[in-house]
Amino acid sequence: MDLYDLSFFLSTMWIGPFWIAMLLYPNHEKTHQLMEGPWFFLGPILIWYLVSFSDISGLIDLFVDTMDPNLALQSLADLLGTKAGASAAWSHMVAGDIFVTRWIWKRCIDSKCEIWKLWLSVFFGVMLMPIGLMMSIILVRK
Repeated sequence: MDLYDLSFFLSTMWIGPFWIAMLLYPNHEKTHQLMEGPWFFLGPILIWYLVSFSDISGLIDLFVDTMDPNLALQSLADLLGTKAGASAAWSHMVAGDIFVTRWIWKRCIDSKCEIWKLWLSVFFGVMLMPIGLMMSIILVRK
């Protein structure tokens, strides 16, 4: 297992306990404590930095190529086609998913919505974040 496989695994596993707490124990005091600080998304963000700066040439190439609109998309595709680029993108997505899911969970708690609405919204918040976000907006009224 190399750095990129490890980073993929760790960024995925990092958010698991936070997601499970919001999903299975949404009103528990420990869940509220867990979700107060930055820990729920800090792991994947730190992994993103580690992976991104492990192959700095990819970031430099991407930055330089984005100055030319004709090269920007191809440069991004080239970067994402590497293990470094894919694992960095994954940790970036995982951090965003858990960040938005925390917002969804908090919104559900604050509005005292039915538990099934919270479960659906939080479940899909991590699994398919745009769907979880849309479900939350449609199902949960403040």
